[in-house]
Amino acid sequence: MWIELLFTVDRDQVEGWSDALLEAGALSVQAEDADADSPDEQALFGEPGEPVPVAAWARTRLAALIEASVPVQSLLERAAALCAQPLPGQVGRRVLADQDWVRVTQAQFEPIAVGDRLLISPSWHLQGGAMPEGRAVIELDPGLAFGTGSHPTTHMCLEWLDTHMRAGLSMIDYGCGSGILAIAAARLGATPVLAIDIDEQALVSARDNARANRVDIEVKGAVEAGGDSADVVIANILANPLRLLAPLLTRLVRPGGALVLAGLLERQADELRALYPEVRLEVFAVRDGWACLAGVRI
Repeated sequence: MWIELLFTVDRDQVEGWSDALLEAGALSVQAEDADADSPDEQALFGEPGEPVPVAAWARTRLAALIEASVPVQSLLERAAALCAQPLPGQVGRRVLADQDWVRVTQAQFEPIAVGDRLLISPSWHLQGGAMPEGRAVIELDPGLAFGTGSHPTTHMCLEWLDTHMRAGLSMIDYGCGSGILAIAAARLGATPVLAIDIDEQALVSARDNARANRVDIEVKGAVEAGGDSADVVIANILANPLRLLAPLLTRLVRPGGALVLAGLLERQADELRALYPEVRLEVFAVRDGWACLAGVRI
């Protein structure tokens, strides 16, 4: 059994309190927006190579996990001394009993219907169940590589595929992660399909997921994929690599083909569009501050 201690600190105290709690004996410390789900909720976006606008939320709730046998007051007093702060005025406590953590984790991942033609489902929801009619089902379990269909950037790319992918078109998924977009394209009739990534774990994950879905996709490291091109190219990565890879991604798209870019923030859309002058990029969708661009190469 464990106890979770919850209290709110100001933005500039988050790092000090987090380090102090861990040194005082906490098993873990989680930081979250104390104003989440209220009009004062604040979104924080950052990515590698770009400075984070702010380091934490103006009012940040810390959740420190400790063993039930640890004296709470002694731990808080030691942590306060370590970070040279007064004791928090109000500390909530929540008891966490041991339970079937696999079942709890699996309960967070439900099947996701996308548009009219796609359904993304963890394997445990498909075992012994009837396959839904009229939808291409992608079996995908959460893993080390990015891409389960729940993140807005992935979901918008899947919506584009559901709306625009036609059988017989070739496709490249650049920065494939779990391979979800390449697999979805193949289930919708795209051929051939190539999945590319720089992360070896992503390549392993994409191959395993393609095998589980019984689709034929080629998986390559970025260095190996020098001379390929396709009718459709999708890159769901981040704004910085989308900037750096603009010449390459443009070249991968055959003239008259489509380019889909995601992983960028809505405020970055105009800048990214300008870096792809040979592609008529427009905003395809916006969700939760993220944007998806799509267009045809001239």
